[in-house]
Amino acid sequence: MAKKSNTKSKIVASAWKLFYEQGYDGTTVDEIIKDSGTSRGSFYHYFDGKDALVGSLADLFDEKYEELIPSIDLEGDSTELLLYLSSKLFEMIENRVDLELMKRLYATQLLTKGEKQLLDHDRVYYRLLRKIILSGQKNGYITTAESVNEIVKYYAFCERSILYDWCLVSGEYSLKEFGNKRMEFFLSRIKA
Repeated sequence: MAKKSNTKSKIVASAWKLFYEQGYDGTTVDEIIKDSGTSRGSFYHYFDGKDALVGSLADLFDEKYEELIPSIDLEGDSTELLLYLSSKLFEMIENRVDLELMKRLYATQLLTKGEKQLLDHDRVYYRLLRKIILSGQKNGYITTAESVNEIVKYYAFCERSILYDWCLVSGEYSLKEFGNKRMEFFLSRIKA
């Protein structure tokens, strides 16, 4: 199973790297296959075509969170940790994800009748948020007036709202700076 996951991850990573460097329209499936070192069969096993990769941006976000997990201290201030995670996400998006691709992601998530990757609560993102918020409630950093799941929902809502607004204004401001200020405001509301 790890090999399959690794192959899919290679395809996703190569696709997003090429989309950022060459643009979505300037990137072909053959280039993605070559860059990822995989096969045509593997590509089409995981994806129906290039458009199907747009939804895989959630996988890229989760890879960023997995990369950050070793640096996470669940005993520290959970609100500071949540701000750190959102800041890293905003920075990664601003520096590595083409704005037009973010717009496409939101468009596909709004129009799809099937799986909505951004809302999949089995993702690393949601599991990590639940763990941090639960720890924060246990250690007295986060209010217990709301359930863990409600706070996770609010947090994800705030991040998506910030990203959506950034897309609407075509990236006219720094996502990281704007996002950090808005997330600080939200996190001040959930402190114990």
